[in-house]
Amino acid sequence: MAHWLLKTEPSAYSYADLERDKRTVWEGVSSAPAQLHLRAVRAGDSVVVYHTGGEKAAVGLARVSRGAYPDPKLGAERRVVVDLVPVRVFASPVPLTVFRADAELSGSELVRFTRLSVVPLTVAQHERVLELATGAASVTAARTSTRATPRAAAPVPGGRGAVRAKPRAS
Repeated sequence: MAHWLLKTEPSAYSYADLERDKRTVWEGVSSAPAQLHLRAVRAGDSVVVYHTGGEKAAVGLARVSRGAYPDPKLGAERRVVVDLVPVRVFASPVPLTVFRADAELSGSELVRFTRLSVVPLTVAQHERVLELATGAASVTAARTSTRATPRAAAPVPGGRGAVRAKPRAS
């Protein structure tokens, strides 16, 4: 079983809407990288539902009831959708600031590729989100570099890759 994080704008479709509907077709994913991830989603996979906009937090857990299939509204196989069913709302939403600050979650694709609406989670990241969602866990600080600025390689005068301030006169 794989683990995913799917983003939604709560004013368009929220986790509360998913609970009310008891099942939904997850559609509207149009970017190519997100579609590549969505094509890999299979029935039984676990999904963390993340609200964008003003909330910016993981708010609930869902399960994929039907894996990727062609979007029936478009009639094209290029764009796929999945079906989701709710599992549970999180007792404590996990905000983006926690994803960025937590040692396990700071390496997630949610942090690295903020514009993607479908991102995979590792088993450890998924478990960490669920742990933080109980409200009982605390954030483990992410490792940061002690260097104030990255080191730059100094060019060797006249050597390969040397930086020249002025073009040579002919």
